[in-house]
Parts: sequence; structure tokens; C-alpha cells
Amino acid sequence: MVDRSKVSKVANFDPNEPYLVFRGKVSDMHTVTSGRTTRLEATFSDDTGSLLLVWFQGIKWIRESVRAGVTYHVMGRPNEFGYGYQLVHPDIEEAFPADAPSSHPFLPVYHTSEKAKNKGLGTRGMARLTDNLLRTFTQTLPETLPQYLLAKYQFMSRTQALRNMHYPPSMEVWCEALRREKFEELFYHQLDYQYSRTSRLYHSVGRVFGVVGQLFNDFYSQKLPFPLTGAQKRVIKEIRENMRSGRQMNRLLQGDVGSGKTLVALMTILLALDNGCQACLMAPTEILATQHFANFQKMLDGLPIRVELLVGSLKASQKRKIKQQLAAGEIDILIGTHALIEPNVVFRQLGYVVIDEQHRFGVEQRAKLWSKSTIPPHVLVMTATPIPRTLAMTLYADLDCSVIDELPPGRQPIQTSFGTDAHRALLFDFMRKQIAQGRQVYVVYPLINESESLDLKDLMDGYESISRSFPMPQYQLSIVHGQMAPEAKAYEMDRFKRGETQIMVSTTVIEVGVDVPNATVMVIENAERFGLSQLHQLRGRVGRGGGQSYCILMTKDDLSKTSKQRIQTMCSTTDGFAIAEADLKLRGPGDLQGLQQSGMLEMKVADIVADEPLVCAARDEVKQILELDPDLSLPDHRPLLQYIQCHNAHPQWDNIS
Repeated sequence: MVDRSKVSKVANFDPNEPYLVFRGKVSDMHTVTSGRTTRLEATFSDDTGSLLLVWFQGIKWIRESVRAGVTYHVMGRPNEFGYGYQLVHPDIEEAFPADAPSSHPFLPVYHTSEKAKNKGLGTRGMARLTDNLLRTFTQTLPETLPQYLLAKYQFMSRTQALRNMHYPPSMEVWCEALRREKFEELFYHQLDYQYSRTSRLYHSVGRVFGVVGQLFNDFYSQKLPFPLTGAQKRVIKEIRENMRSGRQMNRLLQGDVGSGKTLVALMTILLALDNGCQACLMAPTEILATQHFANFQKMLDGLPIRVELLVGSLKASQKRKIKQQLAAGEIDILIGTHALIEPNVVFRQLGYVVIDEQHRFGVEQRAKLWSKSTIPPHVLVMTATPIPRTLAMTLYADLDCSVIDELPPGRQPIQTSFGTDAHRALLFDFMRKQIAQGRQVYVVYPLINESESLDLKDLMDGYESISRSFPMPQYQLSIVHGQMAPEAKAYEMDRFKRGETQIMVSTTVIEVGVDVPNATVMVIENAERFGLSQLHQLRGRVGRGGGQSYCILMTKDDLSKTSKQRIQTMCSTTDGFAIAEADLKLRGPGDLQGLQQSGMLEMKVADIVADEPLVCAARDEVKQILELDPDLSLPDHRPLLQYIQCHNAHPQWDNIS
């Protein structure tokens, strides 16, 4: 939107502005041919100076329409060219008298393609078309919000809002129209997801896990590795209430790195086993699945529970045997990767599904697992990437949400600092001191091999450099990256876990699923290339024991403003939720660890960060409507029901986490 009443002077030309309006006269119009290209140039002047107007298309129309001596408004994106200023393909129209009010002081700006502009559908062409459409159809457009909401929030009608979004009489009116449009967009996003959740709660049948049996009680009294935090107890109670309600559970469990989500998952799995059902846990990588398998075996040792691991690297004979025993009900808990969703993986009685790092799975992948039971199993999806409250209420409105917001007692905050190549000698000296104290070190690189297009540290070169500074036999190194065979990765991981190597040189393959309490130092090379969420995940690989741990972020010397903010955020806090809020503000919701897989965040006018009050208002209004009228049968809610019926004509995956 351009305010044509705010006319700039040529002398105050600012090439950093997105759009400028000038008032003056055109002279010296001529064509210039360069090779096969012809352009039209004209000099535009006001009382403070002159600039160049350039057109590559529509030359004939401009020549016939623009006249010398007539005062025009020219509007366009400013550019510096050589030693002068220019506007390329500016919009130009005859100016109204300086003392006369304009009927449309604000000009809508429409971003179209060059092909559309060549057909007359640039900003002016689109403006004429839009004006005609608004005049023709706005009188017949039905209202989309209940009248009582229009009155409560003093919203203008839909017809008024659409008109004033394009042709407002003032900036204040435009802001009010935008406020109404943002609320409507957020309202219908919330309605879509909350209606799905309400329908599930009212209509979907789930298994009733009414028994807290011997397995759960024996584990709680004999096997608990450490006392539960208050947050863990609260979350287990929330899940327990869901499981015995008779309605299928869909719950999101989020918590910071090391907050004890896996223990909560295991204890609620025991509730499923106590009620005669099988359970499974699906993880995105073999490393993480294997880690869960080892932990479950260790914690359940001595209890009559059969746990098995199903991953792609197993031999065909092993897979076949596991699948036969699973179908016969001989396996209680199956842990695996997306190998679990293969059609020939059949459970005898699947009652509970846990999906770890859920954002790494596609919606249809999760649906295949969810459908492996005649009665839909209870579903718990976990993420160690804390989700800001605003994003959670927007993206996961269809899920019940539990948060573990406490760390187990005895965990010390990780000290985080950053340095550059100039500090590398100090870094290596610090690593030697930690190793001398019996500790271990991770060094993470963004690339495996050197790249010609990216000026980044690479793992292979880094491994050679570290080998020279930490020579054998005094020091032993492990190396792990995504191109290695699973057996080789597992071998190197095991050496590090057993303490046979002091330094693990790796890519981000160790981001999740690696638990070595003796590792106290995490070095991240080219840290400026990672997002905050990934930096936080990597930092969470240390600090898992009782000793003080450290994270060192190595960066290049010249950092962008955004990179500096990310590094400063990491150094100032270890609170995952504070980091997620900062990440949301820096990068926007559509780039948070691939969370934009449902299309939920593809909003046209609303911004869930800047418009948090409207997000909250829309969520609360939808919640109240569905509590009062879950089937949307009241006359005021007819437009809402029509939207749901239309939307549900397409495939829906809302119930699959």
C-alpha cells in the first residue's frame, strides 16, 4: 500500500525505501537501443532535482499517454544507477491538483510477474481489475463471522473490510480492515483444528486403560532411576486421565533436552502393557531407535517384558522372526524407525504409540502407524524442540499438550561461549585439560567434505587437524557422519560410549539419540550456519552427567546481524523455551525445524508472532463456540459449519498428531 499523499522530493531520494512517490513533470523522452534490447528513457523533474524513468515494456503506450508539461505522480521502487537515480517501470498517472483531496490517496501495490505486466496486469492494471471486482461482487458476499463477534470486537463487515484493504480513505481505516482480516484468518485456522479435536473427543472411541497394574507399580517402586520431578508426575497424570477416559488420546509431549520425556514415555507404555496391549516407539534415526532400545532394556531388566528393535539394517531373517513374534503377541514393546510402518509389520493388539522427534516424520507416515489397530491406539508425540506458546496454540490446536518444564535435580547449567580461529589454540588447550580430567569431547562440523561453493569447515579436514593436535597413542578419536554404514557408525559410537576414544568428530548425525554422561565439551564449528533449535539440540548432548559441561561455538570473524543475535542468545540462556521464542522471532514460524508440514503457517495476512493478542482471542472464541455448540448447529454458526463441510471434503490428517 502506497500513500500517494506522502510525496517525496527528488533531492531526498532514498534507494533503501521499498516504494517512493514523486510529483513533477516529464521531459526528454527518447528510446535507446542496445543490441537487441530497446528501452524508453525519460527525465522526470520536480523543484529539487531530476531522475531517470526507464521502461523496457509498454513503450508505445507510454509514448502515446505521457505528455510534456503535464504534472504527474510517478511511483516505483527506487534504484541507484551509475551516478544517478532511476525508477524502472514506474507507475505514472496524471496528478490531481495539489490542493484537491484525492478520492483514493492510497494506491494498492500488487506484485505480479513480468509476463502479467506485459499483458497490462501490472500494479495499475491489477488495481483497475480489483476495483471492478469489488464494485461488482462485494454487495453479494456473505458475512463469514458471527454478528456477535463483529459487535464484540467492533469489526467492520466483510464487505467493508475487503474494500478498505484495497482502497482505504485513511491509514487508520486500513489498519482496522487489516485487523478484521487477520482475526478471520486466525479464527478459521483455529476452527479447523479445534473442531477436529472436539469431534475426536466426542465421537472417537479409544481403548480404556483402567488398570494401574503390577508392571507399572514394580517399575515405580524398584526400577525408577531417579525421583520423578513434579512436572513428570503432572504429565503422567494427564496421560493417565486420557487413557482411562474411553476416548482416543492424541497428546503432544514437549520438554527441554534432558527433561526426562523418555522416562515418561516408558512409564505410560507400562500402563498399556498392564491393560493387555502392545506398544511401540518410532524414532527418526537408527541411532536414536537403538539408544531407546538400550535404555529400555537397561531400565526394564528383571521385569517380565519383551522389548525388541526393528530397524532397516537388521538381517532379513532377524526381521522376519521379529514380525512373526510381534503378530503372535510375544513382543510387548517394539522400538524402531519408519520400518515400523511397513505393511507386513502386524501387531496382535496395538494399544499405544509413541512417536519421538515427531516433526521428522511426514503426516502420512504417522497415519500408517496409527492405523495398525482396529481400535485407534492412544498416541503420544514427543519433541525435544520446545515450541513457543503462540506457535503451539496455532500449530497444535488439535492436540492436548503437556509440557515438562523442570530438569532433574543435580543438572548443572551448561556454560556456553564463542570464539573464532584466533582462539583455536586456547580451545585445543581447554580440550586437553578436560580430557586430562577423564572427560570426553564432541566436535561437530556442518559438512563432511570440502565444498567449493561454501566457505565452511568440513569434517574430514577437521579430523586431520585435530589428529595432528591430539596425536595417538595419547589420544584416540572417533569419527561419525551420515554417509557411513550403520554398522560403522554404531562401532564408533560404542567406542566413544565405552570411553575408548576421547574425542568424537561428527556431523549433526549426533543431534539426537546420543547419551554419553562423561562427555562434557561440545564444540560446534561454523555455529553461525545452524539455527537456534539445532544449536540447542547439539548443546544438549553434554550436561547429561553430574559434572560441569561446556559448549563452545566457533564462528567466522564477520557475522551478520542475525547470526550475532543467534550466538548471543545461545550464550545468554539455556532455557529451551526462551530459545524457541527467539528463534520464532528471528526466522519466522515457517522455518522452525520443518514444522510447516500441515500448511498451517501459510498465512496471507496474519503473523503469529506480531499478532499474538489476536491469536489468543481467536483461539479463545473458537474454544467457547465449540463448548457451547460442538456440532455448530446454531443459526449464528451456519457459516462456520459450511466452512468445515467444505474443508472436510478433502483428505484430512488432523487426527494423526
